[in-house]
Amino acid sequence: MAAKKCSDEDFSLSFKLDGATATAKKYGMTERNVYKRRANLARHEPIAAPTRQVTDFPGRVPLSIKNGTVLIGGDAHIWPGPASTAMRAFKKFCADIQPAAVILNGDILDFPRLSRHPQSWESAPDASEEIEAAQDHLSDIVQACSRKTRKIWTIGNHDMRFEGMIANSIPQYRGIKGVHLSDHFPAWEKAMSCMINEDVRGGETMVKHIPKGGGINATRGFTLNGGVSTIHNHLHSQNCRPLSDYNRFDRYGVDTGMLADKEHRAFGYAQDAPLDWRSGFCLLTYREGLLMPPELVTKLDANTVWFRGAQHRV
Repeated sequence: MAAKKCSDEDFSLSFKLDGATATAKKYGMTERNVYKRRANLARHEPIAAPTRQVTDFPGRVPLSIKNGTVLIGGDAHIWPGPASTAMRAFKKFCADIQPAAVILNGDILDFPRLSRHPQSWESAPDASEEIEAAQDHLSDIVQACSRKTRKIWTIGNHDMRFEGMIANSIPQYRGIKGVHLSDHFPAWEKAMSCMINEDVRGGETMVKHIPKGGGINATRGFTLNGGVSTIHNHLHSQNCRPLSDYNRFDRYGVDTGMLADKEHRAFGYAQDAPLDWRSGFCLLTYREGLLMPPELVTKLDANTVWFRGAQHRV
């Protein structure tokens, strides 16, 4: 069987989560070639093999919305300290809109001290400090929402650092309270992805942290490849791309942007480069199960966001 094309990012993620055998089968490669490619990529960044204890998150959770709204935001990269502009706006919109569901789409935590990358001299928070800060912010979101609001957390690569570090270092601790992310955030359903309205033609929407593929066309490519509307935010860019074909309904690709401020110290590794990132999140609206054109909420300055043709102070 001819090997399937896959990006370095897709290959690395598959190896980390599924291991060599599953990656070889997925992409039509021999295990020997999988390990060769891993060795080549590891020159730039180590690619750890998974253990069975890396996560206990299900692959996908279903969500059905006939008439209602869904707020989706991610890449908060929470550190102790004041809330970012987009995070304050996200809490406000939860209270004002009372969505049917709220989805935190990955990298809510940062965990720089659990990274495989070398640390700089600049101090970074301990994991315990990050978790406490995130508990405060996520508690605010829960309090702002209705008790009926579905609360879902689709896991990002930074979030997985917590359980991954423990699982790879001390796998015998599996099941002990405190070693799993869910132990610290019990109010949130956690999964790798969320499919909204899977059985409604024109309403199917896949929400996951990392899109398939990268680059400036990632949003369109992910939607084209997936065959449904897609929501991601791993690239921090914030944009919405409609996709039309001979089917009756348009599909939409959305990069929700980032809940963090791009000037935050967590992104010091960017070395003050001109980043094509935007702070914000998105609002999805469904009517009779169909997805209406997605709406973006975008940070303008430290106290203002833009939504529906107007400035909103937060």
